[in-house]
Amino acid sequence: MGKNYYNEMYDAAGSVRPPYSGYAEWLAEMPAERIASKRAEADIAFRRVGITFAVYGEEAGTERLIPFDIVPRIIPANEWRQLHVALCQRVKALNAFLYDIYHGQEILRAGRIPREQVLNNTQFRPEMIGVDVAAGIYAHIAGVDLVRAGEGEFYVLEDNLRVPSGVSYMIEDRKMMMRLFPELFSRHKVAPVQHYPDMLLENLRTVAPPSAADDPTVVLLTPGAYNSAYFEHAFLAQQMGVELVEGRDLFVSEDTVYMRTTRGPQRVDVIYRRLDDDFLDPRAFRPDSMIGVPGLLSAYRAGKVTLANAIGTGVADDKSIYPYVPDMIRFYLGEEPLLRNVPTYMLRKPEDLKYTLDHLPELVVKEVHGAGGYGMLVGPSSSAAQIEDFRQRILAAPEKYIAQPTLALSNCPTFVESGVAPRHLDLRPFVLSGKEIQLVPGGLTRVALREGSLVVNSSQGGGTKDTWVLED
Repeated sequence: MGKNYYNEMYDAAGSVRPPYSGYAEWLAEMPAERIASKRAEADIAFRRVGITFAVYGEEAGTERLIPFDIVPRIIPANEWRQLHVALCQRVKALNAFLYDIYHGQEILRAGRIPREQVLNNTQFRPEMIGVDVAAGIYAHIAGVDLVRAGEGEFYVLEDNLRVPSGVSYMIEDRKMMMRLFPELFSRHKVAPVQHYPDMLLENLRTVAPPSAADDPTVVLLTPGAYNSAYFEHAFLAQQMGVELVEGRDLFVSEDTVYMRTTRGPQRVDVIYRRLDDDFLDPRAFRPDSMIGVPGLLSAYRAGKVTLANAIGTGVADDKSIYPYVPDMIRFYLGEEPLLRNVPTYMLRKPEDLKYTLDHLPELVVKEVHGAGGYGMLVGPSSSAAQIEDFRQRILAAPEKYIAQPTLALSNCPTFVESGVAPRHLDLRPFVLSGKEIQLVPGGLTRVALREGSLVVNSSQGGGTKDTWVLED
């Protein structure tokens, strides 16, 4: 796709793109020392609020501040309208796929996806076959990672359907920008995002089991304070006005879930869970899980509680299933996909494996089950030794990997040590599926702070920006 990166703020001639014109004028008027002091103020405030990200693999308990950049990513209204429709289409098809593979398996019978790709997938949960979930929805909250490449076209990099995180940063980044630069919001009509927790709560209530009372009880289930996204769990529970619970706060009796409270047991109807399938119920999955709720699966299968997201959704966001999503859209919706996938080589196919091994220095190779930027090779920025090491890993188990061309990710001006410089970024909008599919205008923009880096994950030193969707 060439290496002429699409710049979000400036066109090829160096002129400011229309959505950024107001911001560019403001930035030009702004004394450098005021910008510097505001950036320092943002750092202090984020530390005080406790917006940190626990990093695994470093010294135990290392907490890192996720750097925040004060140049927003700006999306015009017409572009957002197209993205909105395209994202709803994609998530609708993913939910249809999940319903199908746990019921009639029509798509497998039609030969559109190889049967073993789904049924032998570690994220496929046979326990969910034939289980009717509330409203037929499996992925209530989806985070779809988009990148812009080439001439500025959006591509889907991956679908996050298990326990997508990052929405708290979207909300906190906006609060920070409004606090630091209120004058910017009087110059621009920026669509709000602060109502996301209300939208999420309303969404979760609409999918309560039929047996629930008129005012269903929703809780947020966290693995606990040592989880890397614990800040977000606490933040969302507080913003939604629901209880933040751990496994030990819940128990199951006669296939009904209860929360222990000071006033005695209280029935729970909807669990927004932020822990993986494996740890949810020690009776059904990992017997050594200390953070789950014994008996939860049987309550779920009995239709007495709704889990968001459903057990077994991981099979649809697996990187080995990703190449088939455009086909899912055609199969279930009878429509052409509005968002393109990144071209993907499946290394279990001999021809794809050969091509990849011949072109490793120019490709990105990812583990099929990997996440968070771990277990991947970015060919162009790797040494000969790293490439050789990865070659051996691929040869040992080709089916565990996919490869993609190194996309020329778009970039956006970003404050770095040397001043303002372009840095690569992506966008994760959050799509909510309840009685209808909704999303707040915007999402989490993650930015790779290292010069030339294409890895935006927080765990790999990435930062975040406020994402502005302009209203007409």
